[in-house]
Amino acid sequence: MRRNLTRNYVAHLMHGMLGQTGFRLVNAPTFMPAYLLLLSGGSTFAVGVGLALQSAGMMLTPFWGATLIEHRSKILPVALSTGAGMRLPILAIALAGFFLSGPAALWSVMLFLALLGVFSGMQGVIFNVLMSKLIPVNKRGRLTGWRNFLAGIISAGVAWIAGSWLLGSTPTAAGYSWTFVLAFVLTWIGMMCLIPIVEPEPPTRRPRQPIWHRLRDIPQLLADDAAFTRYVVARTLATMGRMAMPFYILFEGARGSLDGHTLGALTISFTLAGTVSNLYWGGLADRRGYRIVFLLSIGLWVLATLLLLAPGGGVWVTNVVFAGIGAAVQGFQNASMNLSLEFGHRDDLPVRIAIANTASEAAGTLGPLLGGALAAAFGYRAVFLTSVAFLLIGGIVVMYWVPEPRDTARRFL
Repeated sequence: MRRNLTRNYVAHLMHGMLGQTGFRLVNAPTFMPAYLLLLSGGSTFAVGVGLALQSAGMMLTPFWGATLIEHRSKILPVALSTGAGMRLPILAIALAGFFLSGPAALWSVMLFLALLGVFSGMQGVIFNVLMSKLIPVNKRGRLTGWRNFLAGIISAGVAWIAGSWLLGSTPTAAGYSWTFVLAFVLTWIGMMCLIPIVEPEPPTRRPRQPIWHRLRDIPQLLADDAAFTRYVVARTLATMGRMAMPFYILFEGARGSLDGHTLGALTISFTLAGTVSNLYWGGLADRRGYRIVFLLSIGLWVLATLLLLAPGGGVWVTNVVFAGIGAAVQGFQNASMNLSLEFGHRDDLPVRIAIANTASEAAGTLGPLLGGALAAAFGYRAVFLTSVAFLLIGGIVVMYWVPEPRDTARRFL
């Protein structure tokens, strides 16, 4: 690992920088919800369904990803193939906007969002295991921090181009499609940056087993590691708070115009705040662990959401809110991903990641559906208050019942 650390570190940095730039255009709570709202003729429930389908795909495949790699000495070829499968649906989403219209365009985009989720679910296991083989634990925080910092700087510029030039004052399906073409190109170039890495041979690995055999091992694994089990529960509860993500921009649209300039400006606030905060989150994680990052990011997320509900807010307040949410989401994602790597034995790492990701994406599937139903029945404020409740409950579970895994590991050294 240490002999090839510089080479692998740079490859991961470049891959993450360009890949994150492209995926942020797709996953930011601005362009895709607004695109689905346009295609559906203004249906908030359709927005929730589309994003729930993406999360459903992510929920179904983590264990498949785990069984694809846990018996292999080299997992880079699998990582590249699933990475390609994750990027091609973005291109298909763009092409649907160019060549289809009406319900055909809406249902096609929903289908490709589901396929994006399917490959993202596998990627969430495979790429994290790959990083755990290449980057020491005390350097991952700074790597993810700098990777996301650089991605955020580029994303802000790309969001401005997309909002001002590609979408303009009257967004069209073609404008959104060009935005997603740009996202596809950036993510594909980023994936190519992984080709030069040198992957070490693991000292041990599990024998190949069918997926149903590994599923039978889950109850015992959870029973043997109570701290990890409580972490999975907390992360799942907090992920339910993600239900509000597509509705922040729709709430702003209901209060004023939702043109390309507004979408671009709010995406810039979202990405730049995440950009700057990544340096702080990464440094804090290397010094004190990811548990504190998890808790602080949840607190920031709650405060930003409550600020959005405060009376008398204007465009500047909305930008502050999106900045707070952007910083919080980056901290939460980094902490959630990396905490999963720090529990238990290395041989069980793929399955632990699969358990945590499957549970969290089950919540990510239910959340947008619940959010869409709440928005349609009771309005956006009900969505935001329900989101805050789930975030707080998840944070409380971690605060009182999940110890810092690095402290636990030190006691056994």
